[in-house]
Amino acid sequence: MSTTPVTPRPHLRVGYVPGVTLTKWRTVWSDRFPRIPLEIVEVEQPDQRQVLVDEVVDVCFVRLPLDTDGLHRIPLYEELPVAWVSKDHVVAAVDEVSLGDLADEDVRTEVTTFHVDLVALGEAVLHVPMSIARTQSRRDLVYRPITDAPSTTIAIAWRQDDGNELIEEFIGVVRGRTANSSRTAQARGKRKS
Repeated sequence: MSTTPVTPRPHLRVGYVPGVTLTKWRTVWSDRFPRIPLEIVEVEQPDQRQVLVDEVVDVCFVRLPLDTDGLHRIPLYEELPVAWVSKDHVVAAVDEVSLGDLADEDVRTEVTTFHVDLVALGEAVLHVPMSIARTQSRRDLVYRPITDAPSTTIAIAWRQDDGNELIEEFIGVVRGRTANSSRTAQARGKRKS
């Protein structure tokens, strides 16, 4: 009895840092490539480069800055910085704050359970991108824009030495290319037939 080797089903592994919402891109992908699943992997920001280097993911939504040695990177959008505070905190009473307004506060920038607990107790303020405060919202916390803090940038990154054609297709989806764009392998294949 002969056995035919099983060819692995094609798929694409997509990483993302907290705060990034993939719904729109996942929907377009599943409409365009219904037989090629996306494996979605949440990645902590300190690990965003390593998961690409170690080939844990094929492509990753990253928060800049990022060491791009050996990587391609396309900036996508800017994130608004916010002060994430307890509802009882003085900052909660205003519409926006400046960095000067936070000068006497214990300001943290890393979202950990410990830091969120400090914020909930009114003992600290988290300075984070608004997307993180939104996606991890809690009833006892609110966020306010920081008017003079620099924004952060979300980008998409992948290894320069990765020849997986699905990456190019996914970049096309993220950048808004249509299914008929000649820049995608799928469209080039259709034209040949």
